[in-house]
Amino acid sequence: MLLLPLGIVLREEATLFKSNITNTSAEEQAATTPALPAVAAATKRPPAPATGCQRLLLSLRPPPRGEDYTILQALVSVDMLLLFTATVFGVGGTLTAIDNMGQIGESLGYPQRSVATFVSLISIWNYLGRVAAGFASEALLSRRRIPRPLILAGVLLLTVPGHLLIAFGVPGSLYVASVVIGFCFGAAQPLILATVSELFGLRYYSTMYNFCGTASPLGSYVLNVRVAGRMYDREAARQNAPAAAGKGVTCIGVRCYKESFLVITAVTVAAAVVTLALAWRTREFYAGDIYAKFKTETACSCSSGDDGGNAAIAGEDKVRVQVEPKE
Repeated sequence: MLLLPLGIVLREEATLFKSNITNTSAEEQAATTPALPAVAAATKRPPAPATGCQRLLLSLRPPPRGEDYTILQALVSVDMLLLFTATVFGVGGTLTAIDNMGQIGESLGYPQRSVATFVSLISIWNYLGRVAAGFASEALLSRRRIPRPLILAGVLLLTVPGHLLIAFGVPGSLYVASVVIGFCFGAAQPLILATVSELFGLRYYSTMYNFCGTASPLGSYVLNVRVAGRMYDREAARQNAPAAAGKGVTCIGVRCYKESFLVITAVTVAAAVVTLALAWRTREFYAGDIYAKFKTETACSCSSGDDGGNAAIAGEDKVRVQVEPKE
């Protein structure tokens, strides 16, 4: 189920690739029969048709950043690979903390009322993070030309103190960790989706949105199930913790999540480094006007409308002159 959106992406890309091959073949047939003199047509040899491998390589050649990528071009792009990796391990770590917040509070000895407070803090600051990241990143981009991936790297690095507070179990620090993790999780979402639309265009944005949406649950599965879950069960087995009715074993103490969140901290830092690499690759793109394409299209449409209006006015004047009676 986790890879179902990826299957839809591959099916759509296969259909698009077949239609491109058909169009290319038709264009090649039209190009091989030009209107030439009879002698020249008899002596000139038509160009050899492109092979399937050549067509595939041409279809994978990416356009300039900001133009409309096809789905396959985006999937094999280095920029998409870097962004997807950063999302898997960066956002996946915050999602792991959010999913385990109840057990974390229980293992550190917080009362049930405090655990409910943690959930509320995460929800509130998740919303505030989304709003703040949208406005702040747009202001920094328009005024300072700061790349949006660089802002995303800063958000991921801001998550590190929250993970460390959980790992070392400082008394009362889980309130601060809930605020930090909730804010960073919310702030990362609009930054990632805005980066996708800016780098790869809007033509297939909905498909790329679904593809990037698989990164967070994939990271949560790796870090939550394979890392945090196994380490929690191992520590609970070491403590010989009894299994409660309707629940699994319950681990008590700082060691329950210490090692797992140290691992999550390390992979979050690695995700921030990957995002910095993406910011370095796209620095020239963000140094220019990333909205120039849309401004040009708007200007062209406006000029076309003005020309049409002027032509209509000229036509009305001509008709008016023709219908005026001669004296």
